[in-house]
Amino acid sequence: MDDAYAILDYLPNSFKEPGEQEYITFLWDAFDSNYVNGQFQMALLPYHMLYMSFVYFSIWQIRLMRPVDFLHATIFQKNEKHVNAAPSPFTFHKVAEGEVFKFLRIIGCDEAQTGAFAELVGERNKLAHANGFIICNDQRDADQKVADILVQVAAIQEHMKPLLHQCLKTFLIDSAVPLQEREYENPEDQIREMLVHKHYFSRKDIVACRLFDVQTLSEHPQFKAMATLFDDFLSMYPASEAN
Repeated sequence: MDDAYAILDYLPNSFKEPGEQEYITFLWDAFDSNYVNGQFQMALLPYHMLYMSFVYFSIWQIRLMRPVDFLHATIFQKNEKHVNAAPSPFTFHKVAEGEVFKFLRIIGCDEAQTGAFAELVGERNKLAHANGFIICNDQRDADQKVADILVQVAAIQEHMKPLLHQCLKTFLIDSAVPLQEREYENPEDQIREMLVHKHYFSRKDIVACRLFDVQTLSEHPQFKAMATLFDDFLSMYPASEAN
């Protein structure tokens, strides 16, 4: 049970809409209460939905940072217009679950990897069908299925790191302007709203961005301002809290 908490580190620190936070809390509470009461098969359904929510938030970040690649990836999607104009990460549920993982090819996941990600959907379907069988009524089996999900979550997160660094780099460049020209004069507000909140950053995203090499921007004329803002970011999210 304790290991299951790990998925929360991959989900956003904050949400744009109250309903999004309520939904994630609802899913976790549903998992927790069913697990504690030994209803392991029912517990795994909301846990899988937390997994899919993580996937949707990752795809949202991909759409923000790789808009051209994302647009090309939607050309043959049945719900192309809805996906491209998605107002929320949860809009991606309109894409068939077996297909949505193909967006992860944009960040370098190969066919074998996206296939492994999608296999979890098949496992979920076995639990969800009214077939007259209790497929998972053993805690060890449930714990293994949770562990299997977390393995795939970690694999996706690892592929997201270059994109997260790109996100941070773009933020630093865009924010290295006179204070009156950026969205928030206060650096903490700028970081919180325009980086972490805007991109649905999770604790794991923040950990990844702490490893960004700001010296790669040293040739930029506004490097001093960028380095200062990056230091502010590190101070706001110290390693002891991010890990």
